[in-house]
Amino acid sequence: MSSIPTISVILPVFNGARYIREAVSSIQNQSFRNFELIIVNDGSTDDVPKILKEVADRDARCRIISRENKGIVFSCNEALELARGEYIFRMDSDDVSRPLRFEKQLSYLQSNPSCVAVGTKALMIDPDGLPMMEYAMAFGHEEIDAAHLNGVASMVHPSVAMRRQAVLDVGGYRQNCELAEDLDLWLRLAEIGRLENLPEVLLEYRQHLGSAGHAKRAKQLAAARTAVFEAQRRRGLPQTQDLVPMLPSDDLVVADIYRKWAWWALLGGHPATARKYAWRAVRLDPTGRDNVKLLVSALRGR
Repeated sequence: MSSIPTISVILPVFNGARYIREAVSSIQNQSFRNFELIIVNDGSTDDVPKILKEVADRDARCRIISRENKGIVFSCNEALELARGEYIFRMDSDDVSRPLRFEKQLSYLQSNPSCVAVGTKALMIDPDGLPMMEYAMAFGHEEIDAAHLNGVASMVHPSVAMRRQAVLDVGGYRQNCELAEDLDLWLRLAEIGRLENLPEVLLEYRQHLGSAGHAKRAKQLAAARTAVFEAQRRRGLPQTQDLVPMLPSDDLVVADIYRKWAWWALLGGHPATARKYAWRAVRLDPTGRDNVKLLVSALRGR
């Protein structure tokens, strides 16, 4: 094996003790083995430091950076500067990469030199790992970029593999778009190369109440609008004010989230998961008509 890794995996973590072992294990069990795993402990106050020490002691491919909390953008850029691989693979501390992910994405990038970033289809899972539905996204550069220009994130950030030099050429991640830093990066990368999504599920994308998409929805939408408006200016496009929202602007209460997860699970063909969250939504809001309708549908399995 070469002393220089082909792939550098960037994994920031903040208070992710519950899932970090599973996330790291899914990287270590990849069929493609020539990689380094750069884990940035972004000021965690839980058991993450202890877990990461155990990981590093067992696997020399793992590099651990620990410091005070500075946020995901700073963490990703810090890891990017340390990366030695030609290809950057993103990963989050609460997700699961399937064993062939690296092999298939690397093969695609090596066979398609005009492609600067490739994501994959993802299976959304609940906090306990139960399946909900496959993440619907765009395919082909033109469709993906058009969706991004409408504020619709069409690449799952922790599923994406990128050419390191391309990411450096566009300036890496930007602080002014934090919470939509991925959308902003895809828009800039699309200006120097092509984007793609593989149609196979190669990532399990965990949903939980602490996810930014649930806990910081309004701020995330504002950051997405900034990213789109700046892309429109760079490309000489009209400044569009009526973007398709990537997320509703208001933060959801827990019952709303459970209701959404239940409908996702029904649409995805997973009635057991749907029933789990339909019951939870009803318990939190027993008089809501939508919850009763949802529960009936979940019990029927459709």
